[in-house]
Amino acid sequence: MKKLPAMEASKKFVLETFPTCTGALLSGSVVRGEETSTSDLDIVIIDENLSSEYRKSFISHGWPIEVFVHNHETILDYFEKDCQRARPSLPRMVHEGIPIIYHPIIDTLKGEAEKRLQGGPPKWSSEMIDMKRYFITDALDDFIGSTDRGESIFIAGSIGESLHEFVLRTHDHWIGSSKWVVKALKEYDESFAEEYVLAFDQFFRNGEKQPIIRLVDSVLKPFGGRLFDGFSIGENESSN
Repeated sequence: MKKLPAMEASKKFVLETFPTCTGALLSGSVVRGEETSTSDLDIVIIDENLSSEYRKSFISHGWPIEVFVHNHETILDYFEKDCQRARPSLPRMVHEGIPIIYHPIIDTLKGEAEKRLQGGPPKWSSEMIDMKRYFITDALDDFIGSTDRGESIFIAGSIGESLHEFVLRTHDHWIGSSKWVVKALKEYDESFAEEYVLAFDQFFRNGEKQPIIRLVDSVLKPFGGRLFDGFSIGENESSN
């Protein structure tokens, strides 16, 4: 099937598949100017006749298409869930989305999405920061001591995920997953994102552990450095 331009394909698809929807938005990489050869079309469907939300994948008009189908109540509920986990996927999609089928409710949802995105994620408590320091320290110790290349690769991956979360959450920024890890770090601090990528690249290419070790220590230092001795979970509760 011939691949139509993104907006044309999206409009035809929505009119054919969701002809009675209240409104629809095209979002994702194609609207950010980041489209690649494997990009899909992310489409948010608002349908007030629905009683519950769902997500579904299609191939249509030459594109892989993912739809996120909601009514007004379920989409606001998902906004809240996404923001609580500090990964505001749906608020971002709505905020950046281009209307395919316009309805005034879209303006309301865009305003709500923008408010939540600007508000940032919930702040971590000092207890949460200490717990994350402990688990990063534990993984770093495993990484330093590991002599098995395969194990070291996957420990490094775990450290990378945890470290990006620690940096962003302790500075009140949204986190990411997969390709959004680096995107989120760049939104926070481009020079740090470059240092972060370089440290892990040096290990994966050449087996050099020191850049990752230095990076972890520099991130943890303002919060007291590595944490092991004396750390506990649930001690006060168990003694009551």
